[in-house]
Amino acid sequence: MRLLLIEDDDRIAGPLSEGLGRYGFTVDHVRTGAAGLAGTTTPDLVLLDLGLPDMDGLDVCRSLRARSAVPIIMITARGEEADRIVGLELGADDYLAKPFGVRELIARIRAVTRRAGAPAYSPTGPAQASQARQPAAGAQRLGPLTVNRRTREVHLDGLHVALTPREFDLLAYLAEDPGTVYSRQQIMDTVWDPHFFGPTKTLDAHVAALRRKLGDPGWITTARGVGFRFTVPGDHTAAEEAG
Repeated sequence: MRLLLIEDDDRIAGPLSEGLGRYGFTVDHVRTGAAGLAGTTTPDLVLLDLGLPDMDGLDVCRSLRARSAVPIIMITARGEEADRIVGLELGADDYLAKPFGVRELIARIRAVTRRAGAPAYSPTGPAQASQARQPAAGAQRLGPLTVNRRTREVHLDGLHVALTPREFDLLAYLAEDPGTVYSRQQIMDTVWDPHFFGPTKTLDAHVAALRRKLGDPGWITTARGVGFRFTVPGDHTAAEEAG
């Protein structure tokens, strides 16, 4: 996944680019708003500082949004509510106040790209970065189950399955790559929050609820001591996608 980092402070940009690189991201770094706007290729996501030397980051955001739907996350020392509101109203997708950790930023990137329908990214760690993958643009068919991320609806054998927002997020995340084992920590960091301090038993409760609503525990299987994987009961074929 290619990121454009518009940040004039090398003391921030250097470590940030290095940290994101360890998780498999490709980072193009520029130091001015003009350089960010002059790019000839469209990145998958823009990380935009507001305090730039040549122009206000809000103006950069406005210009980017006028010509592209690329997801934008503002990263800045400006923590006032007014700045956040203006940035979001101009078209930014998220706002992250400095200082912040790389894991928090990656969680924000995942959330923004899921909402925008951009290529999803699931990091496993600095030494092992998993490949970006593209969720279904419309309805993803997995045997008799259909998961529609655009409408946030799930159907089983043609019948609507009523899920809570968190249950849908959990199912959609696991179903992105059927058969892949996701650790409990990966799931909590992505579907909940990297700074979630509640009991992890809430994950078990949501898995149990999904199994019950889908009518077969085989949809979500347990990898003992690791986490969970999504499978189609009785079917080992690859998931089919429908546009």
